[in-house]
Amino acid sequence: MNLEPLVAQVKALSVDDRLELMHLIWDSLDADQAAVDLTEEQKRELDRRLAANTANPEKVIPWEEVKARSLARARAQS
Repeated sequence: MNLEPLVAQVKALSVDDRLELMHLIWDSLDADQAAVDLTEEQKRELDRRLAANTANPEKVIPWEEVKARSLARARAQS
């Protein structure tokens, strides 16, 4: 499948529209989550991150803050 025409269309979108598209694609993957097989290394990494979060819950950054920082950084680069 040649994705170059689609990539060109995506690049022509505004930063906000590209971020929205990214979120829509990400959410669509959630529906197919059962079809995604993780490698053993990925499973170990997820277990490590979960253990780190459980041990130090105060070091977690809320999603809203991560999203806001990412959006601000993306807007500053455009």
